[in-house]
Amino acid sequence: MIGNNEKPLAERMRPTDLEEVSGQEHLIKKGAVLHKVLESGKIPSIIFWGPPGVGKTTLARIIAKKSNLQFFGLSAIDSGVKEVRAVIDAAAKLGKALLFIDEIHRFNKSQQDSLLGAIEKGIITLIGATTENPSFEVNAALLSRCQVYILKSLEIEELRALYKKCIQTDEILRTKNINILEDDALLYFSGGDARKLLNVLELVVNSFDAEDIEITNENVTAILQSRHAVYDKKGEMHYDVISAFIKSIRGSDPNAALYYLALMIQAGEDPKFIARRLLILSSEDIGNANPTALVMANNCFQAVTLIGYPECDLILAQTVIYLATSTKSNAAYQAIRKAQKIASESGNLPIPLHLRNAPTKLMKQLNYGKEYKYAHDYDGNFVAMEFLPEQLIGSVFYDPGNNPRENEIRQQMQRWWKEKYNY
Repeated sequence: MIGNNEKPLAERMRPTDLEEVSGQEHLIKKGAVLHKVLESGKIPSIIFWGPPGVGKTTLARIIAKKSNLQFFGLSAIDSGVKEVRAVIDAAAKLGKALLFIDEIHRFNKSQQDSLLGAIEKGIITLIGATTENPSFEVNAALLSRCQVYILKSLEIEELRALYKKCIQTDEILRTKNINILEDDALLYFSGGDARKLLNVLELVVNSFDAEDIEITNENVTAILQSRHAVYDKKGEMHYDVISAFIKSIRGSDPNAALYYLALMIQAGEDPKFIARRLLILSSEDIGNANPTALVMANNCFQAVTLIGYPECDLILAQTVIYLATSTKSNAAYQAIRKAQKIASESGNLPIPLHLRNAPTKLMKQLNYGKEYKYAHDYDGNFVAMEFLPEQLIGSVFYDPGNNPRENEIRQQMQRWWKEKYNY
């Protein structure tokens, strides 16, 4: 058995109760959804979706402890149907158990399907952890049997509180005189990942021979850069490279984008993961400045799914070059974020009567749909009518970007706006 002093700092500091967990207040604070679930004692099967190092495994262990369920943990990287069935058999003998599957998105359909019967019979409570959107990576049958909870990267103050707590309470660190003069580098290299933060802190502390340790941005950076970083699709650099890849395309640099693409291909990164990010980027960063970008990215995703490696590298490269050299606009992204903000703040405002559906006689008597004007009956297929709820009349969410195509859209919208509001 590994002694506590031999465990990594992140493992030594792993919380055993909800009150000790850093971040995720939207789920675990008193009155929040996961806190209520634990209080009820009725634990559903769960998918935790979020970036690495934010507490997915920790929460699963706490749920098992609070529910008095035997905890079984598997990693989808090195487990399959055989290992799943072994856990189900063990759980059946116990009456019930909690099965945690890390990176559940790496299970194929048959592996995911092997869980369904045991979940239905109540033999296991499943908790799956994924860094990928479960709507894409978890099959519908399994997803329908699970509650999906989204975990967030830790905020700066949460990370700062965590490393201070470690220095004060960890049985090894508190024997040293650790003085953190600057923490920008510590926080930067953590990327909102609590486990990564503690790994970096431990690495830096262990780099000093003396008991008196002063941590600065300069020595943190020097220590980390002295370690040769190797891309690993299951490791920390995975997220740094995909970030650099997307930012290079957004910044219209096809050469840098191709370099990072090559790194990922060389490491055997899942081509569907890359293509999915391109699909998101085509809408978020290009949008209506060049609508063909979305078509290209979608075709790329379909082709990559069909062909796979090694031939799909050319399809990915072609799409990357097209997107990187395309006109850019984030106007659609900004528009939906503004609309979502207003929708969340305003609540359910009444739909204007003239826009309401009127399938019954009573609804027609109440003037549902009465003043509606069919746009195609008017010149230019446009009619000056208000479509927003009364409280939001005149609101603008979409502000076209400054590029040839969206400038045309802006001019058309200005003509419509003038006719509607007579300005």
